Amino acid sequence: MIKYLADLLVYQWIGIQPETRMGESLNFFFYDTMKVFLLLIVIIFVVAIIRSFFPPERSRKLLGHRREYVGNFLAALLGIVTPFCSCSAVPMFIGFIESGLPLGITFSFLISSPTVNEVALVMLWGLFGWKIALLYTATGVAMAFFAGIAIGKLKLEHLVEEYVYRIKMGETEMSVPTWKERLEYARDYTKDILRRVWLFVLIGIGLGAWIHGYVPMDFIIKYAGPGNPFAVFVAVLIGIPLYSNAAGTIPIVQALVEKGLPMGTALAFMMSIVAISTPELIILRKVIKPKLIAIFVGIVSVAIIIIGYLFNTIL
Repeated sequence: MIKYLADLLVYQWIGIQPETRMGESLNFFFYDTMKVFLLLIVIIFVVAIIRSFFPPERSRKLLGHRREYVGNFLAALLGIVTPFCSCSAVPMFIGFIESGLPLGITFSFLISSPTVNEVALVMLWGLFGWKIALLYTATGVAMAFFAGIAIGKLKLEHLVEEYVYRIKMGETEMSVPTWKERLEYARDYTKDILRRVWLFVLIGIGLGAWIHGYVPMDFIIKYAGPGNPFAVFVAVLIGIPLYSNAAGTIPIVQALVEKGLPMGTALAFMMSIVAISTPELIILRKVIKPKLIAIFVGIVSVAIIIIGYLFNTIL
């Protein structure tokens, strides 16, 4: 149905000829835009209902007394159903640290939350199929789990700014919302997420459409194709300084894959953008010292590179 609407809009109403660069680009843009926003509205609403059972206070209590490894795994899973905006990293970080949560468990959450979330899962599922979506989710959780353990083993608590430990997060009583309140929350949360990501989605799909219709395959293959053994490494280096979220990056990944870029290289590029973007590092600098930021970037970058080569090997 969506494909029919995209074809109707581009080839009949607008009147652009099929099999032209402009026609392919516009068709790609309108088709993906309709599909992605439909998926986002449905899935975000459902996930918001799930999130209504895990407010920040309950999340801190859930993880606050967990042992190492178990806590890392639960924190990585919790990141899937929590806000993916990097701006939420600082208050969540402070809350987790103040609740007595080990530093490694906190970082498992911080890595998982922007990388493996409802938007990434549903968009990957819609654009690449459920196998890629689940494989990405599993590797993202694994990366958050092992990176958090590595940071915890290094005993880096002294690299957290001292004022963080002096902040007292008062206990707030948790009332159980009614289903009416949960539905209203899901509605408002869906509207809020769409308001924050719609521009990234359109920009990402627009760039993907341009790549799809105008960028020669030879150009992509030359610098990041399967013939370049350092392609994943280069993709990660390029991705770190950029800023976007999963919603804006996945359409670009789709276009790059269609041009012949290996799936692992494309997903490594995406993970480097959403997991260790420059704006998030700037925000985290408010609560952790530069040395810990450098260690965090190094560990996550190595994990992403390994995942990229793993994807290229098995897919």
